[in-house]
Amino acid sequence: MKISVIVTLKRDVLDPQGKTIKKALENILSEKESMELFSSFDQVGEIIVLRIPDSLRTKKKIIGETLLEQVKTARSVFYQSSPVKGEFRTRSLEILAGIDNTQTEYKETGCKFIVDVEKAFFSPRLSTERERIVGLVKDGEIVVNMFGGIGMFSILIAKTKKCTVYNIDINPEATKLCNKNIEINKLVGNVISIEGDSSEIKNHNIENKSDRTLMLLPEQSDKFLDSAILTTKNNGVIHYYSHIHADKKLDAPKLSEQHFLETTSVKSTILGSKIVRPVGPRFYQTVVDVKIKK
Repeated sequence: MKISVIVTLKRDVLDPQGKTIKKALENILSEKESMELFSSFDQVGEIIVLRIPDSLRTKKKIIGETLLEQVKTARSVFYQSSPVKGEFRTRSLEILAGIDNTQTEYKETGCKFIVDVEKAFFSPRLSTERERIVGLVKDGEIVVNMFGGIGMFSILIAKTKKCTVYNIDINPEATKLCNKNIEINKLVGNVISIEGDSSEIKNHNIENKSDRTLMLLPEQSDKFLDSAILTTKNNGVIHYYSHIHADKKLDAPKLSEQHFLETTSVKSTILGSKIVRPVGPRFYQTVVDVKIKK
């Protein structure tokens, strides 16, 4: 069975796998270096992706080889050599150990996905948010996922609820993978994959179509908010994701609500808000759930 693992370090406490890896790295890393490494370690299917601090880059090959040896479910270890960037939200990877193939299989909540960790955006760290959104969707809804990538949110929704989901992404590689994943999960007709720009809602024939719209591009949500409003029906719901700075973590959701209300062009009722995950010092990815009146 192929699995997804996120290894994190909190106050010197590691899970059993983490302790084994940490012990194996004792001869090449200090305690402080181990902590830096473990905070940036993701496993997606059979692939490990590392974001290695500058201070450890001279040791990246031996770190990769050690991880491959110790993590029995892994076949490849990659170093993330660039941040996620560009219109397609992709990153550059460098092979450190194992097979130089960035495609793998990932399973979540009974669904199977083909993922390419270099050619299309994917984050295993959004699984809790995916579960939350699935729980909110009602049978019979039409959902528009404006930045759907390989189809994770869309397929999980359609697999669980009797609904139709439009999955839009501008990246051709993401769209290809989404189409494969729709077939694998036997959801042809339930999830409709659209390759294109989410700012061109009229061209996709989904104007006033959606009961629920997902805006999973937090760094550019304001730019696409008018498009989200255009695709959403009167009294429909928009899930508005953004990156927010907050000196106090507890303030981040309310600050996101305020920002949305200052930005939107339509009457809106806030249904709720929360932190999805921290993304940097005093920066948080948040989501505001909003019902709009047009």
